[in-house]
Amino acid sequence: MAAGAQQLPRLSNGKPDFNGVWQAIGSAHYDIERHMARPAMMLRDGPHGPLPAVPLLRLGAVASVPGGMGIVEGGSIPYKPEARAKREENRKHWIERDPEIKCYLPGVPRATYLPFPFQIIQNEKQFFIAYEYAGAARDIYFTDPGPPETDSWMGQSVGKWQGDTLVVEVTGQNDQTWLDRSGTHHTEQMKVVERYRLMTPNHIQYEATIEDPEVFARPWKISLPLYRRMEKDARLVDFKCVEFVEELVFGEHRRKKLER
Repeated sequence: MAAGAQQLPRLSNGKPDFNGVWQAIGSAHYDIERHMARPAMMLRDGPHGPLPAVPLLRLGAVASVPGGMGIVEGGSIPYKPEARAKREENRKHWIERDPEIKCYLPGVPRATYLPFPFQIIQNEKQFFIAYEYAGAARDIYFTDPGPPETDSWMGQSVGKWQGDTLVVEVTGQNDQTWLDRSGTHHTEQMKVVERYRLMTPNHIQYEATIEDPEVFARPWKISLPLYRRMEKDARLVDFKCVEFVEELVFGEHRRKKLER
């Protein structure tokens, strides 16, 4: 047993106790690669350098992107050339294409580092993750049910324990989610292998290896810490954003249209 491991909270079966409300801190939800601050998620050429695209101009600094050291091992994603070109095109059309804008479920691993908390509910036989964003949820199966019957937004998660580390294989995700706000895309062939390790009572080390032969030249890994929310009343609150985007998605079909 590693030094200090006996200090970790544990269930009656000896497995680490991950129960609690957790959240990532950082700028990975903007861009998982290492990046400098930039004026907006969508840019246009200006007389002295890039400027915010017109739809974002009035948002000023609120629409800007903070810099970040990234969470990708090695600093950059090993895109195939044509897939990298699609990522750049996605960036130019961010406001139209990012599924987060329309409150679509975020997929894995993006759900983990969105700027919203999530809650792990665990006992000796079950492991469940509820996300504040869009009411997303995942049930981690410890008995493999076989290949997913259909692709879905959050995919199918099958877990196993390797010592104190929970390893989760996620398959069957559809191709409509992104991995960040910078157009990082994938196909339905993507497989994600997550690793959750409780390093201290209030700190999870999270890793995910991502594989998609249609998009990436090789498997690659992200890693970041997740922190326990320490408020005495820490909990998830409602952020069921579907109703917030009804005007955006369906407003053009009103009998008497509102100004857009």
